[in-house]
Amino acid sequence: MPAQASSHRPPRSRHVRVLATLGPASSTAAEIRALYEAGADAFRVNMSHGDDASKVALIETVRSLEAEIGRPMTILADLQGPKLRVGRFEDGRVELAAGQAFRLDSDPTPGTGKRVQLPHPEILAVLKPGHRLLLDDGKIVLRVTKALDGAVETQVVVPGALSNNKGLNVPDVVVPLPALTAKDRRDLALALETGVDWIALSFVQRADDVAEAKKLIGGKASLMAKIEKPAALEDIDAIIELADAIMVARGDLGVELPPERVPGVQKQLVAAARCAGKPVVVATQMLESMILSPSPTRAEVSDVANAIFDGVDAVMLSAESAAGKWPVEAVSMMESIAREVEQDAAYQQQMGFVETAPEPTTADALARAAHSIQKTVGATAVVGFTTSGSTARRIARERIPANILVMTPKLATARRLGLTWGVHAVHTRDIGSFEEMVAKSKRMALRHHIAAPGDQLVVMAGVPFGVPGSTNVLHVVRVVGDELTRYTKKD
Repeated sequence: MPAQASSHRPPRSRHVRVLATLGPASSTAAEIRALYEAGADAFRVNMSHGDDASKVALIETVRSLEAEIGRPMTILADLQGPKLRVGRFEDGRVELAAGQAFRLDSDPTPGTGKRVQLPHPEILAVLKPGHRLLLDDGKIVLRVTKALDGAVETQVVVPGALSNNKGLNVPDVVVPLPALTAKDRRDLALALETGVDWIALSFVQRADDVAEAKKLIGGKASLMAKIEKPAALEDIDAIIELADAIMVARGDLGVELPPERVPGVQKQLVAAARCAGKPVVVATQMLESMILSPSPTRAEVSDVANAIFDGVDAVMLSAESAAGKWPVEAVSMMESIAREVEQDAAYQQQMGFVETAPEPTTADALARAAHSIQKTVGATAVVGFTTSGSTARRIARERIPANILVMTPKLATARRLGLTWGVHAVHTRDIGSFEEMVAKSKRMALRHHIAAPGDQLVVMAGVPFGVPGSTNVLHVVRVVGDELTRYTKKD
């Protein structure tokens, strides 16, 4: 990435990150730039919608903006995952009454008020009496009364109108389907070919789903596991361990779980990810009313604020920025809520409620010490040098109430860190000595408006330099006024 004056913009005035979905309302260079200027730190491309050409165009537009602005930009490609749907009806729709019998089978004949095709034999094979079937995002609920060969008899518990190809959720069983469909594999190949930074994996039920996807990705991007199936909660520790990050995807999760359970599950997932030092994103219906309205509801503002108080790394906009009437205003609102929360005196107290005990490693011990030193001496920023990004994640895990400046010689690492709490990542040449580390820390802190003359910095790095996983140095330095003029070496 060419060095430009514009690349020396100050960091965001908040630690939590904003992930904005791109779409029809935000597809041009001007529209995407407006989202960035309003506060978007990362961009999501929903692989469920559009053709290959439109997806590639979005990714290329973000990369062009990255080159123009001179700041690493983060792109997440969100895979669709399996979509369970019923078949079609003779008249396009039927009315299901409470208590009536209704059959789901493998017969492709158009359905009636008594039956319809379920074109997923794997699902029919595992359903048992008592299992619930949620149709059309839970608007209709059926309960299995009898399991047959290639069919199930059900009773309508919650009635309603059912039309062609409506979605189906099966919350009571582990669905015997892989998280990656044939479409997902094609989309994954396209996303990796175009150089995205993160892959979001839908329909995760078990750690094996994550392992399979990571094998296919082969280190070309980081993997975010979307937690939207109740089955995933049973294997959550293993899923978090294997994934590079998780997303609390409250869409299907809110359909398959009783809605009153979702807030508690969200808090548990955020805490678990923070303890593991993995980024966590909260998504779905955060500012839903802003799809049509320029202002959110008070309940939506509280929802976003509570997620930030819990310590999430990022909050996500879906249709609000992709297809809504007020995409820039939605991002700006996220920005405003985040800044307000982080200025609240209770925010730092809340950060301490989750105990992120360090692992017995030198790097973790130094990250914990950096937090203590920053607080004691009032350092303006913590500076980290990293190749893989692990040093940055360790610093962010501590939720240090200061700027976090991270320098890396790998552009891919700088881009991937765009979803990590508080991190201002800079792609720069590597360092080769302790003296260069100290000088560059001060110089870059000044250049990126993170520190001023007289400020102190806490610096973390590893010796020998450039070796991943070797963090073993913690140093406190003071910035002096002529730092930029004393050193002429280009970064």
